Amino acid sequence: MYPEELIAPMRAELANNGYTETKTADEVTAAINSAGTTFVVVNSVCGCAAGSARPAATAAAKSSLRPDRMITVFAGNDVDAVNEARKHMLPFPPSSPAMALFKNGELVHMVERHHIEGRTAEMIAGNLLGAFEEHCK
Repeated sequence: MYPEELIAPMRAELANNGYTETKTADEVTAAINSAGTTFVVVNSVCGCAAGSARPAATAAAKSSLRPDRMITVFAGNDVDAVNEARKHMLPFPPSSPAMALFKNGELVHMVERHHIEGRTAEMIAGNLLGAFEEHCK
């Protein structure tokens, strides 16, 4: 686990932009299985999370067309919540950072770490906005 004082600003970057922090498996399951759309961000301390993933997730959150719920879990700290989110993301292998869009409990869009590394926040946000356009109407 990372010291909470180290990751607090990383958590806040999403929490201050419309994301609900989920720290238990039950919170994750309830959000994903709710009617409508749920966007899940697996947050991380890595450079690609700081440089691309969180800025992309923040930009996408500002869209007028967005999911009903936006939640986040923190890899390395919210162990039960992360494990539960990853169960719902199968058959994709665990990665962090990662982002997934669910509609009525079904995984409809996945952004894995290898889709984040080497890409700009703008490119990733464009990908997310396309998914929101398709699934969040």
